[in-house]
Amino acid sequence: MHGEPRRLAAWFNYQKKTQHTMSIGSEFKEFAMKGNVVDLAVGVIIGAAFGKIVSSFVGDIIMPPLGLLIGGINFSDLAVTLGTDPKGAPVLLKYGAFFQTIFDFLVIAIVIFMAIKGINKLKKPPAPPADAPPPRQEVLLEEIRNLLAKRP
Repeated sequence: MHGEPRRLAAWFNYQKKTQHTMSIGSEFKEFAMKGNVVDLAVGVIIGAAFGKIVSSFVGDIIMPPLGLLIGGINFSDLAVTLGTDPKGAPVLLKYGAFFQTIFDFLVIAIVIFMAIKGINKLKKPPAPPADAPPPRQEVLLEEIRNLLAKRP
């Protein structure tokens, strides 16, 4: 029983020497520096910023004139009162905010569709090049053949 901890320690030392172990920091650095992970991180950050811009565009630019055209409706105020909570505050079903979020989604979907459509146009393979003129040897051989065919 007294030799058991020594054997266990010896086994761990053997494992350290025989296996290539990476520290968590260097392993994370290797993972994080892969191109796809960095590209994904940049995409998420830009997407979050773009989402805020679209929400502001829809809530501050599109919805007020749309509400005015419909009859002076403020979409963010549209709600149904379900009752009151124990503190006396009204419990609301805010369907106007839901409509505004749906409109946000539609704007984002249209912009992404247009961006992907533009990227796909750029990815189309170029038109195949026109047929190259025949090699000089072929041209000379054809001329010789034609001259021989003309001889009596």
